[in-house]
Amino acid sequence: MIARRSLLAGALGLAAMPTRGEDLTSFSIVTGGTVGTYFPIGGLIASALSNPPGSGACDDGRSCGVPGLVATSVASNGSVSNVAAIASGSAQSAFVQSDIAYWAYTGSGIFDGRSKVDSLRAIASLFPESVHLVVRKGSGIRTVRDLRGKRVSLDEAGSGTLVDARLILAAYGLGERDIKPQFLPAQRVADSFKNGTIDAFFSVSGWPQSSIMDLAVTTGIDLVPLVGPEVAALLKQYRFFSVDTIPDEAYRGVSGVTTIGVHALWLTSVKQPAPLIYQVTATLWSARTSKLLASGHVKGQVIRLQSALTGIGIPLHAGAEKFYKEQGLIKQ
Repeated sequence: MIARRSLLAGALGLAAMPTRGEDLTSFSIVTGGTVGTYFPIGGLIASALSNPPGSGACDDGRSCGVPGLVATSVASNGSVSNVAAIASGSAQSAFVQSDIAYWAYTGSGIFDGRSKVDSLRAIASLFPESVHLVVRKGSGIRTVRDLRGKRVSLDEAGSGTLVDARLILAAYGLGERDIKPQFLPAQRVADSFKNGTIDAFFSVSGWPQSSIMDLAVTTGIDLVPLVGPEVAALLKQYRFFSVDTIPDEAYRGVSGVTTIGVHALWLTSVKQPAPLIYQVTATLWSARTSKLLASGHVKGQVIRLQSALTGIGIPLHAGAEKFYKEQGLIKQ
């Protein structure tokens, strides 16, 4: 079976991937906090990609994977630190918000004055991420302006959520001086919310996010809508944002809201070999992987080939681009 796959790679004009008896290829997917959406989705994709020697035949009902590859999902602080991991070569790939990816690649926005990370390349757009502004049920906080004087977690340094939270506050005429800012990692924010040491928190993630699901049941929450002329101006200024909706009952007993969102992108480095990224991309969009994602996580159900290029503001990796051209998503 492995020999057959090597022949297939040759027929595609690709270098053969590692086979039985050769060194394994390690491939990390740096994600986010363990309670967010990135980490579990990364774990599912890593499982789909992995196919070390002795894994068994392709037709036994499991995801085939990339021959010789061992992929791992690695927790992290979030998008900004993930960009740094790719740039330094300490990670082979990572999940990054579309806004952070654009700013890093162009050296603009929060990366203004820093060196461009122009080695970034996209593998795929995975799913939309909604901005959650979570408050205690019955708190009386109904708009962003009601956060004035409140204890608000903006997430931790290195996260995309922190960047977006600051932009949203600024759109409503608020800064960190107007609130009591906390910079809590996703793993700690739920406990702080439960014990009453914070009044609200921002989270940019695909719904339903596991820790918010728990808070909806154990503590009681409301979601604050992001609407109005302030948001309209924000959308005009930052085109990577889009109008989004968190529906009723995405969290038990919680009314849905109109909000804004970005996209979760899967990125790698231009230095990664095209044959490898081609096979990684092809495996991501295989029927077996789609089934695994759909059954493994609610957000996995919206990871579809048709939206693989949505929200990508940086170049594709050559290996991924080859695959999408073959699928007709990019004109030859």
